[in-house]
Amino acid sequence: MPNEPGTADQGDNAERSAGSLQLSGAAVAGVLLALTLAAVAYIVGYVNGKGTREGGSTNEVSMAPAFEADELNEPPTENWPTNGGSLTNQRYSPLDEINTETVADLKGEWMTNLDGSGIAGKYSGEATPIVYGGVIYTITGANDIFAHDLETGREIWKWEAQLDQKINTICCGWTSRGVAVGDGRVYAGLLDGRLIALDQRTGELEWETQVGDWRKGETITNAPLYYEGRVYTGLSGGEYGIRGRLMAYDASTGDEEWRFWAIPGPGEEGHETWPQDNNSWKRGGAPIWQTPAVDPELGLMYFSAGNASPDLNGSAREGDNLFATSIVAIDAETGEYRWHFQQVHHDIWDYDAPSPVVLWDAEIDGEDIKGLSQPGKTGWLYILNRETGEPIHPIEEQPVPQEPSQATAETQPIPSYPPFSSHEVSDADFKQIRDLARDTLGKNAPVHRADDIFTPFGETTTVIAPGPSGGTNWPPSSFSPETNMVYVCGMDSASGYQSAKLQEFERGTTYLSSIFTFTGFGAQDGVVAAIDVTTGEIAWEENWKDQSCYSGTTATAGGLVFVGHNNGELRAYDAETGQQRWAFQTGAGANSTPAIVEHGGREYVIFYAAGNSLAGSAHGDSLWAFSLDGTMGPVEPGSSGQQAAHAGEAEPEVEQEESTTPKGKGKGKGPSSKETDARESGQGEQIFSDNCAGCHGADGGGGNGGPALDDGGFSLEQAIEQITNGGGGMPPFGGQLSDEEIRDLASYVLNEIAGGG
Repeated sequence: MPNEPGTADQGDNAERSAGSLQLSGAAVAGVLLALTLAAVAYIVGYVNGKGTREGGSTNEVSMAPAFEADELNEPPTENWPTNGGSLTNQRYSPLDEINTETVADLKGEWMTNLDGSGIAGKYSGEATPIVYGGVIYTITGANDIFAHDLETGREIWKWEAQLDQKINTICCGWTSRGVAVGDGRVYAGLLDGRLIALDQRTGELEWETQVGDWRKGETITNAPLYYEGRVYTGLSGGEYGIRGRLMAYDASTGDEEWRFWAIPGPGEEGHETWPQDNNSWKRGGAPIWQTPAVDPELGLMYFSAGNASPDLNGSAREGDNLFATSIVAIDAETGEYRWHFQQVHHDIWDYDAPSPVVLWDAEIDGEDIKGLSQPGKTGWLYILNRETGEPIHPIEEQPVPQEPSQATAETQPIPSYPPFSSHEVSDADFKQIRDLARDTLGKNAPVHRADDIFTPFGETTTVIAPGPSGGTNWPPSSFSPETNMVYVCGMDSASGYQSAKLQEFERGTTYLSSIFTFTGFGAQDGVVAAIDVTTGEIAWEENWKDQSCYSGTTATAGGLVFVGHNNGELRAYDAETGQQRWAFQTGAGANSTPAIVEHGGREYVIFYAAGNSLAGSAHGDSLWAFSLDGTMGPVEPGSSGQQAAHAGEAEPEVEQEESTTPKGKGKGKGPSSKETDARESGQGEQIFSDNCAGCHGADGGGGNGGPALDDGGFSLEQAIEQITNGGGGMPPFGGQLSDEEIRDLASYVLNEIAGGG
């Protein structure tokens, strides 16, 4: 049965922990005044039946208008009204109070916790906060939505999604990348396939529309876009054989107005790139992971589509498979096709395009160009003319190696400028992946190193760089008109690919049909790259050893680029040189993208630090506001792979068994086999769902960052040791899960997933 709609959490909350909101000294006086006024406002509001959480008042929330296109197209100053800051998705702030000289003084103005929402291991905090009228709107990985006062950090209202914890078709961790505001509402897409609208003043549900069915693999992780009285959203789920689409809904009612199919049907542009003798196009993938960009002058909307389905087996979908792994331009009013550029033809490497498209203008070779860019998993930044879809710098079709069993494309588009992440498999990566593959397939299994990024593969494991993690995955890039540079957050990754026999399609089941043997999203070498759009050349690079770059970037007129780090630091780099100017420990994986606004004559950096399930970074629920008047210093870092509660529940109180060996060795005295058998299908299954499914797949058959577990080949003791101590890109769970939970998890994996080992 579908879960019940979420509820607005309103009214007084006097029992909330006094320590959940921390303020700088400069903000204390403002808080006292705000609380006094709020107490009076609450009494008035309560009498009128409109009381809001924490004693807030509906009068303190400025209602967003039905924005004109020009309003949303301007660089953000007092407000950050869209996920990308403006319709361009530039993530560029024209503010310069915080700059290369003053950023050293940047400290916390306040920090508040989001009621422990989304802190279990399966959740990721990837949302960019939306700011309007002095109020911050944030969504967690659990899809709970919060409104906070910008000056004080005080919670105004909270809406709880109450997601069905049995949802098992979420590819890459439970997450949301943000909300939208417009016409007095807050809009969000949920993991159960709902698109909702909340009253901006109170957080009460105004309408909801079921735009996808999670049982069929149709979930929503992208932040919606409000534009011209409509709300736009796409669907995730390319790994589950969905047919991708971008949809437009009436912002007042939630009624669908049109949809653009990212996998075209008969009679539509691009359908000829799919087999005409089967129905593979009906489940062809091309999910839409991010918020589209809009050029109001051209009347065009731009987005990029994800991988074809099945991901790594192209045998049944001969052809280029449009519009998978493509940048697409459509009419923003009608949804009609205008042009496309496909980054990878007949993608069998999971080189999809989940990072947002960015629009910009620049003078190139003496000509004013309306440009567009999008960093791909291939490690290239695709730089196009947004009027025509043609490359600005040469991108030529070149012959590539062939594999008939995969129906590979004869050529691929190869940019003339260098990639920002390596296409060479290092000796260390090859050895690590070879060992992982042989642990699964047998010690003598052949493993080969690829000579080319587009090397095809079959039944023999082939190690290729980049792997499916990128390059750039979902993290958004930014653009500065001051430097004409795009700032990309990515990684140098390698993966072992092996194509399995094409399985029979079943709606709502993982449709990878292959074995992943790569080493996780967190332990790859990270890269922050500045790429000059006028040449395509890399201006500077910052390399992170053994720490992937897995957050978005935000550029400013102050000459800075902000980017988060898995270790919990929010960092600022010189936009011209790449020199690090500032770092601040937030206490949890810094895996989202900051919003930057001016309020009350001061510039603020707003950042949500909550960690990431795929990166294995420390989990938390911290919302930060930084300013030059702040007095709060860095906090203690969290622990890698931190897990604080299951599926949004309170921290379980587990009676510990007495251990006969030191903690962390994974051989403590556990419950009897009878007790374990009784729990393994319940407790163990839930622990696996909360902590492991994001990387190993909901059924343990392989996913994003972890190998398949269903082939077995390991003992209970080996499973316990691996879970406890981690390794090979997997974070350790010793100290985060109890000995009993680890044993239950290991037993579940061994007996239910691996069939007894």
